[in-house]
Amino acid sequence: MELISWNIQWGRGADGRVDLGRSIATMRGMAHADVLCLQEVTRGFGDLRGSPGDDQVAELAALLPGYRLLYAPGVDRFTGTGTPRQFGNLIATRLPVHEVFRHALPWPADPDVASMPRVALEATLQAGAQRLRVICTHLEYYSARQRAAQADALRDWHAQACDHALRPGRSESRPGPFTPEARPSEAVLCGDFNSKPDDIAYRRMTEPFDDGTQEWRDAWLHMHPGQAHAPTCAIYDKEQWPEPPFACDFMFVTQNLLDRIRRCEVNADTTDSDHQPILLSLDL
Repeated sequence: MELISWNIQWGRGADGRVDLGRSIATMRGMAHADVLCLQEVTRGFGDLRGSPGDDQVAELAALLPGYRLLYAPGVDRFTGTGTPRQFGNLIATRLPVHEVFRHALPWPADPDVASMPRVALEATLQAGAQRLRVICTHLEYYSARQRAAQADALRDWHAQACDHALRPGRSESRPGPFTPEARPSEAVLCGDFNSKPDDIAYRRMTEPFDDGTQEWRDAWLHMHPGQAHAPTCAIYDKEQWPEPPFACDFMFVTQNLLDRIRRCEVNADTTDSDHQPILLSLDL
């Protein structure tokens, strides 16, 4: 199974031009991915830089025949005329989907900085004989307080999922919404964490659990031991990011998947966003 995670910045490249077709072509050049986890996909925010189209979910659906698209806006608003204005995460997959969760991340008040609502989109997929949870997320940039709360929530939801895997719920006497779907402990958590490796959110995600929950491991570091983390931001777009390149996009896997990793690479060549995409290959 091959998975790509990328903050596509609504398809806006370092040249300032919005082109979702170009973004898809870049990902196709990396792999014929089974799963795409994209952050910063918008509907109705045409006033963003580069003037994205009215409905990027529909645009991506047209560009990705054969994929099922799941969308979770963190920002979900309407104009005075009823037009939606949404901004969030999208999973596109060629694999069968069993169940979907849209987790609204904590957003504690932090009035001294700008911020927006954030979301984690989770799907239970069937990869061969293996069920796998894939979570695509995007944490707050400006507020360390909110990032820390969001990382804690991701950890809590993961612990709940692992508990469900160990202790499946009962069903009613007849099939219906009380009939549970199997929740695997095996999972991939990816996205833009807006957190350098020394930031609170990254450190919280990689802390051990004390109850037997499957721990998160950084797949890139696992495959490149002893190396500094490959940068995923500030390589080309120096207008937004004048600082030296750094890593803030990560691919975490549960420790029971570590021996299944075949490849984890950052595409450092593309200029199609202000972030770089990450490719994960798993032997499932």
